[in-house]
Amino acid sequence: MKTKGLYLAAGIGAMTATYCSLVGCTSKEEIKHPNVIIFFTDDQGYQDVGCFGSPLIKTPNLDQMARDGMRFTDFYVASSVSSPSRAALLTGCYPQRVGVPDVLWPNSETGLSNKETTIADMLKANGYATECIGKWHVGDRPGYLPTSQGFDTYLGIPYSNDMSINQNFKRSKDLVYNEGMNLDSLLEKKWRRGKVPLMKQDEVIEYPADLDNITRTYTKEAIRFIKEKKDSPFFLYLAQTMPHVPLHASAAFSGKSPRGLYGDAVEELDWSMGEILRTLKELGLEENTLVIFTSDNGPWKLKDGKGGCALPLRGFKGQTYEGGFRVPMIAKWVGKIPAGTTNHEVASSIDFLPTIARLTGAQLPAAKIDGLDIWPLLAGEKGAKTPHESFFYYYKDELQAVRSGDWKLRIVDGQEELYNLKEEVSESTNKASENPEIVKRLKQKMTRFDKQLQTEIRK
Repeated sequence: MKTKGLYLAAGIGAMTATYCSLVGCTSKEEIKHPNVIIFFTDDQGYQDVGCFGSPLIKTPNLDQMARDGMRFTDFYVASSVSSPSRAALLTGCYPQRVGVPDVLWPNSETGLSNKETTIADMLKANGYATECIGKWHVGDRPGYLPTSQGFDTYLGIPYSNDMSINQNFKRSKDLVYNEGMNLDSLLEKKWRRGKVPLMKQDEVIEYPADLDNITRTYTKEAIRFIKEKKDSPFFLYLAQTMPHVPLHASAAFSGKSPRGLYGDAVEELDWSMGEILRTLKELGLEENTLVIFTSDNGPWKLKDGKGGCALPLRGFKGQTYEGGFRVPMIAKWVGKIPAGTTNHEVASSIDFLPTIARLTGAQLPAAKIDGLDIWPLLAGEKGAKTPHESFFYYYKDELQAVRSGDWKLRIVDGQEELYNLKEEVSESTNKASENPEIVKRLKQKMTRFDKQLQTEIRK
């Protein structure tokens, strides 16, 4: 196992005591470490779940998950594009801090450094089995792939499904070719959009990947992993490829949704979640498994029905309006997270790592992180408030906005926009001119935070 540096021992006793108070154990030996599943979709808009208001897309399993758990209305990822968002979730940091400010491409020279501590690293060091399934997208060269980042096993597509192939990948001796492809076409220095590899560990096992059935492939592997590891603690990071364009759905779902192919893809994702939740119930793991559903960023701005919907939010993927950063989030843990509840406090994907550390007794990384423990919110503690005084919205390396309380200041090309998100979540009325003191205060927050962060970037 690779060395990730030192871990913080301070606070572990408090974590253990807190966990014991949750589960009623009397000694460290009696702790049954909870399993953790993060189900992460790609470019799914804020409204594209039934319980978040979708009028056309049917998501009965996610809706039931919300009835059995907690729905977050003010949940944010740390970037409105893929690679930075994923780096943030895995490390508990703003992506700029860990050197992944923008989207990575096949054979990019950089990626998420394996010196960073991921959730998988943290849990693996604590005795967990770890698996990554699906879209990785934080580096595809040796040293950047999942098996170099704390995951025991990997099955998936290493980046977005609208990309091509890195011809330098290792190839399995049993590699399966589809669509008339062969070794010569794989090695040809030609960009073939949407012809991406399916990998197992660090080898290509299928080219191009069968995208029509990719959600089913991932689901089958997830269920296999859960069944195999049911008697020991496990961490499953299931990063779905859909509903990123080009959109695909299996024959069982294609042409079924009134929302078109986008709806078909999302409804198949809902089926996938249903299969995973059903497996947990059948294996008696519901009361010992934290399951989280969310999306990596907001939807594409596409006018032909291929993109998702962020209503009632403004904006899309790649923007620092709410529609790019605020995404649906549902968390379920039977007996621990109060059923049928909704939380309106600010929380973020960067909070997963420290929260999971608390719940599992794992040691936090020694390097500075930005995420904070949101268990009091998830547990429904009376009066629990967001631990974030401010949340920051970066576009690549540029800090463009901050939210503090109900106020959000956005500055792009010198244009100051101030919105009260409690009064108007759609960011329609710019209140900057009538609130100069609030603008000044939030600008100072942005300047201080960005100046400090720039001195702390790790690459």
